[in-house]
Amino acid sequence: MYALPQIAKLLKLSLHDIPDVMIDTLLTDSRKLVHPDSSLFFALSGSRRDGHAFIPELYKKGVRYFVVSEPFSKKNFPKAVFLKVSNVLEALQTIAAYHRQQFQWEVIGVTGSNGKTIVKEWLYQLLQHHYNIVRSPKSYNSQIGVPLSVWQMEPHNNLAIFEAGISCRGEMERLYRIIRPTIGVLTNIGAAHSEGFESNAEKLEEKLELFKTAKIIIANADDRLIRDTIVKKQLPAFFWGKHRDSQLRIASIKNDKSDTTIRLRYEKQRFEITIPFTDNASIENALTACAVLLCLKIDIADIQSGMRHLQPVNMRLEFKKGINNCIIINDSYSADTDSLSIALDFLQQQSRGFNKTAILSDFLQTGKNVEEVYCTILSQIEKHKIKRLIGIGPQMQTWLPRLIGEKKSSLTDFSTYASTKEFLRHIHTLHFKDEAILVKGARIFEFEEIVAQLEQKLHQTILEINLNAIAHNFRIYQEILKPTTKMMVMVKAFAYGSGGTEIASLLQYHKADYLGVAYADEGVELRKAGITLPIMVLNPEESAFDSITEYNLEPDIFSFTMLEAFERHVQKIGVKNYPIHIEVETGMNRLGFDTADVPLLAQRLKNNPYLHIQSVFSHLAASEDKVEDAFTLQQYEKLMTASETIKEWVGYSFLRHIANSSAIARFPKLQLDMVRLGIGLYGIGDKRIRKKLQPALTLRSTIAQVKQLKKGDTVSYNRRGVIKKDTVIATVRIGYADGYYRRLGNGVGYMLVKNKKAPVVGTVCMDMVMIDITHIKGVKEGDDVIVFGNGLPLEELAERMDTIPYEIMTGISQRVKRVYWSE
Repeated sequence: MYALPQIAKLLKLSLHDIPDVMIDTLLTDSRKLVHPDSSLFFALSGSRRDGHAFIPELYKKGVRYFVVSEPFSKKNFPKAVFLKVSNVLEALQTIAAYHRQQFQWEVIGVTGSNGKTIVKEWLYQLLQHHYNIVRSPKSYNSQIGVPLSVWQMEPHNNLAIFEAGISCRGEMERLYRIIRPTIGVLTNIGAAHSEGFESNAEKLEEKLELFKTAKIIIANADDRLIRDTIVKKQLPAFFWGKHRDSQLRIASIKNDKSDTTIRLRYEKQRFEITIPFTDNASIENALTACAVLLCLKIDIADIQSGMRHLQPVNMRLEFKKGINNCIIINDSYSADTDSLSIALDFLQQQSRGFNKTAILSDFLQTGKNVEEVYCTILSQIEKHKIKRLIGIGPQMQTWLPRLIGEKKSSLTDFSTYASTKEFLRHIHTLHFKDEAILVKGARIFEFEEIVAQLEQKLHQTILEINLNAIAHNFRIYQEILKPTTKMMVMVKAFAYGSGGTEIASLLQYHKADYLGVAYADEGVELRKAGITLPIMVLNPEESAFDSITEYNLEPDIFSFTMLEAFERHVQKIGVKNYPIHIEVETGMNRLGFDTADVPLLAQRLKNNPYLHIQSVFSHLAASEDKVEDAFTLQQYEKLMTASETIKEWVGYSFLRHIANSSAIARFPKLQLDMVRLGIGLYGIGDKRIRKKLQPALTLRSTIAQVKQLKKGDTVSYNRRGVIKKDTVIATVRIGYADGYYRRLGNGVGYMLVKNKKAPVVGTVCMDMVMIDITHIKGVKEGDDVIVFGNGLPLEELAERMDTIPYEIMTGISQRVKRVYWSE
């Protein structure tokens, strides 16, 4: 925490009359505002968003202190203090670098192509009983994430673990100045993030910049490039591996079904560690962590014990439908104050007007003052306006009531239980309804049992929606737009089967400009869920006009009949300048004003006191088809002519849009004032952009039964599945009532079991489908089955059905449980 005048001095600013307020939050994202009185906002500028644009919004919310690179008038912000610098990001990094220099204890810097977050989290698991640790939240390893991580360093800590990630040359020098690690950890050098480098050797040179003043560098001696480069540079190294130069020498590695035992030699000692993982990546990460612990002089017996109890690093925050119209945020794998803030931010993002509840276990943070830990928890709960708090564990029972009373907390609805079992005995008396519930606890409290009780009971077929992938894809499309082009995202048809309100909440959080729905009731549902973005209704009906105006929805007007009817409605309710969108028919021949009628339409709208045109748009018929490119451009020209005619008559400007997902990438000329993003949001796009997108959806089920069949047996209805040789089949809990089409039966479709393809046998049933697993060993009832997702792209499934991904996505039944998750 620093006084604002001190921060100004750090930035070499000589300003007068700066209030002597204390700053405890460096804010870079307006959506994450919690404590406006002590926040300093950095107006960072990106390719699409300029942080300066959010200053009026933040000022209204109580923020008064800003770091900017553009001049601001005190007249509009009379109580604001603007620290004007030439580069806002450099100012953020300068403050963090100064803060780092105030601490002299060990700082571990972790970099590499893969495994940074796993190694960081495992080091935290292994060292938390020996040190009071501060670490990067999630994978905050960027030019912005690193300074925010370092800002968390406090006097009561005595060890820091920070990640550093780079994507091009020159970046690591800036991160070095902020982190200045005393111990360097290099996980590996691979293909990840190679776009900005000519070779792995060049990438390695850049990464080693982080460690130029480190006392020691932990690295894998079996990677020749890494070993030779470190040796050539004469850097202080602690190598692990089978190579003779390794200080920590691998004697043998033995895999069991679920464990790996590694025999090691260090100095004159021989010992072994056992980890509860068998994959190569986990073995490498565990050896890296073991080397760090040896450098820190941790006793080998403690290392062995810690390694045996390593927990998987689950960076996922799952979002599930709950009982009684609740939503559940499942974070039942860790309990520490660093990750609590992240979980509460996610709860805030998804709560959509629900009352917020938090169910927390004891926070077992060895090394920290217990009272301080629970004061921090209570402070976070109050800042995020949690209405109900439930604490589970003896520490919660001791500290919560005491601190709430002593600090005269605004939290009044709280209760505590000695154990998870005691809480579950009372769960039905707590009447959870219409709440957004965060469930966050240390693993030993087994909070997965609480989640199982609270989540809506549906069958085992689930559609997983990766919110990180959706946000990533949204940003990728934003990056290829002109800065002046807005983004409308289509969330019609239940957001292509992914859940309208959930996806809309995410898009609102990430500052989409507009949403599009097919029918008014979809828009009403979004408004009731707290969505405030402008919403266009593509297919309004006269019977829905009351709902449209009541919930501030914007209709697509596509005919004179519709125009006259809506104008009468607006006149009747006494509203003027109601926003509408004009659809022009340019070749789809579905809906829209004929281009020949546009002059008459324009005259009709001139000086119209009741209706105001928000946009004029059209639909492309074949934007993804190269053969039809001339027709696509012809549609564009027709829209441009029509919109110019309308503009000349009405005398004001409006948005123009015609580009859909494929046109955004294929036809930059067609971006105009706004584009409409649809299926591209889910990672399905034109080949020009496909490699940059991330698949967002995974449909999975489980095996209900495994059967041995003989030659001549038949499978499913009408006996179409004839067994030609002895076969093992599995019955999967999914059918055409879930959206798995009958067209995929009789060998057309297949699913993934243990990452291997299993073809469909016989006719697809209403609730079940059978697959051939003869060639897949060790399959048992309850095993996971991928219907589409990782390893089986949705596009491939659509191709086998001779259809398009839209049909499959929108056909997934509402009885299929949607699970939303974020890393």
